[in-house]
Amino acid sequence: RGCSISWADFCRGSKVGVAYGRNANNLPPPDQVAQLVEKHNIQYLRIYDSDPKVLKAFSNTSIELMVGVRNADLSAFQSQSYVDSWLRNSILPYYPATNITHITVGIEMIDSLDNATNLVVPAMRNVVFALKTANLQDRIKVSTPLPFGVLSKSYPPSEGAFSSSYENVLRPLLDFLEENQSPFMVDLYPFYAMINGNSSLDYVLFKSSSSIFVDPNTGLSYNNIFDAQLDAFHFALANLNFSRMKIIVTETGWPTRGSPYASIDNAQTYNTNLIRQFMDGPGTPAMPGVNLYVFIFTLFSENLNPGPETERNFGIFYPDMSSVYNLGFPDKGGRSWCIASSQALDSDLQYLLNWACILGKANCSAIQPGQQCFEPDTLFSHTSFAFNNYYQKNGATDDACSFGGTGIKVYTDPSYGECSYHCKYINSETSYVPYTLSFRPFYCYISSLLAASVFSICTEEDVS
Repeated sequence: RGCSISWADFCRGSKVGVAYGRNANNLPPPDQVAQLVEKHNIQYLRIYDSDPKVLKAFSNTSIELMVGVRNADLSAFQSQSYVDSWLRNSILPYYPATNITHITVGIEMIDSLDNATNLVVPAMRNVVFALKTANLQDRIKVSTPLPFGVLSKSYPPSEGAFSSSYENVLRPLLDFLEENQSPFMVDLYPFYAMINGNSSLDYVLFKSSSSIFVDPNTGLSYNNIFDAQLDAFHFALANLNFSRMKIIVTETGWPTRGSPYASIDNAQTYNTNLIRQFMDGPGTPAMPGVNLYVFIFTLFSENLNPGPETERNFGIFYPDMSSVYNLGFPDKGGRSWCIASSQALDSDLQYLLNWACILGKANCSAIQPGQQCFEPDTLFSHTSFAFNNYYQKNGATDDACSFGGTGIKVYTDPSYGECSYHCKYINSETSYVPYTLSFRPFYCYISSLLAASVFSICTEEDVS
């Protein structure tokens, strides 16, 4: 294991990126990867070294890049002249065409069994000194990712505390981060809480709609373990008087193979709900309104990673660059759409398509035979179009995309060919109130309205 743009109008500053690990012998070349990343609206990327081929591939793109210093290079980075040369030859030739925003020094070195841990902060200081020489210390921030295991206590979150065994390393690290206004970085994997029997699957997959527990000290309510783990670090930092320090989650993700809970469905659910959690509003229960930054691990599964099979199966793309599962990243403009769940029953989709077009007064004219969105002539495609039209007309709220749990909010434009899902809010003399639907109560009533074709009824002017 090495896997929303500080936007005033986009998710209020939250950032979701992807880690691009390359410990594999079957990956596509970096220039093709850059095209893949842009195609899927991935705006933030983390790499684990400073490979010139990768840095060059991402030049003149809008993608923000976090580059890394490998653990094996920490000894060499104790020399200021070596670091100066590294910056001069490995970073500056590509900057600013390649938008490098962070440098990570080492990876989870706090777990190292040798004295390499003591090399991290001196190496970081040398990197910052080199950046100051180039007047880049305010543009490129330096930190090091830590594992979840640096906490000795994480439950309840308000009692989060760092292990005293790491005190001799953590204190100088935190002082360095505060001094240089650098972020605290941590890797969080709720998956491991699941396989260790410490949590329920719904709680780990962001599927709990109600509170799972309330912190007895703060009264804060939690419905997912990710927020609880992140807040545990917030309180651990606050207990050491670093409460204002920004936190970046440099890795989180879910494997698709290798354990009973590792599956494509669970991985898709975890990462989809993670993105939704960040995009629908910033912060956590203990940090409301705080802009957060997270990287999903990883772009491709790395077939050379050591350890259990799960370590080689976190990728969201196959080496041929096809998707392991669909994962919608936020559209660059900050927009969102509503489509139907691919897991929904056809009978539910049919009734809800009818409801959206008739009672919900969505404009369904574009999915009539011969119109621009009729093909593909599938229930899923037609229902998705109707859901989105209803969603946009009703303020693009969560309730307007509920449809009894059948609607899914996505952040990648589902338009295709001449079929446009682009929508804007409209003013209407009639205010259509979004419903949180329960399927069955509508069935009998709707059926009485369906003597005529749904599509001949829905002729209201389109939302465009």
